[in-house]
Amino acid sequence: MNPDLADRLAPFRAEALGRGIPPEDVERWIALARPSATLVTGGDGPVVGRFGGPLMLPADAPDPWFPLLATLDCAALPEETTGLRLPPDGRLLLFGFPEMTYYGGTAGEVVHIPEGTPVEERNTRCPHVFGEEGDGFDATDALALHEQFPREELRLAPDVSLPHHFLAPSPEPGGETITLPGHPRAWDLAEVWHETCGGIVVDGPLRIGGYAFHECTETDPVADAAADAEEARRHRGDSAELPAPGEWTLLAQWDIGLTGREGSTLHWVVPRQDLSEHRFDRAHASFFWNP
Repeated sequence: MNPDLADRLAPFRAEALGRGIPPEDVERWIALARPSATLVTGGDGPVVGRFGGPLMLPADAPDPWFPLLATLDCAALPEETTGLRLPPDGRLLLFGFPEMTYYGGTAGEVVHIPEGTPVEERNTRCPHVFGEEGDGFDATDALALHEQFPREELRLAPDVSLPHHFLAPSPEPGGETITLPGHPRAWDLAEVWHETCGGIVVDGPLRIGGYAFHECTETDPVADAAADAEEARRHRGDSAELPAPGEWTLLAQWDIGLTGREGSTLHWVVPRQDLSEHRFDRAHASFFWNP
């Protein structure tokens, strides 16, 4: 990790030690730190994508089921910044909609368009969302929400991330999960991070990589989203099982600030193996809201 980012964990370390948490437990928790990229709509960081904008897709690509949220420049988001093995070039398109789904259904999708791929502007109204199909969302509410979607450039702010939840995954794929019984100070350490990261974590609406979080701090949002993906697979009757929840990672998190969806989040998750192969057909988006 970049030493400058590691230094930003100093307030967390000082507060944890000040509360009497043993140094070895504090350092064990800090060892879980991951780089992440917070994408903001202001500041002087480099432009790495944008919210909204024209929907550019290859001519043979199917119409997306969900509205376009953001288009990201993969080359501007290297692994040392995001902690993710994103494709080295091209554009990553995040689609999603902040609405509850049923039977674990996804609330979004991800499309990668390699550099040099011919594209054309697509005009789609996403009938699944905007009510032109029988199983669509409430059209009036959906259109009102979509009109609030941000449409601005996204700038990069390198960041660092620790678990916000009390069930922390191992820092290594396939490693043993650190649960409350396995790490007796996990509750305290996650609480300290939650209280001290306000002056550390850059405030931004879209986060790439790192640890997912939402208001329910007792569970890991990535594991929850992976479980949703498995439920959706079973409901569809697909025969191929998905990877276990511990084999998934956070791709992106949208901290939604729309009127009517205050305090909600969208998490796009993907199996780690799929990410290393630069495939996103099994990516799953999970919507969390505690109104």
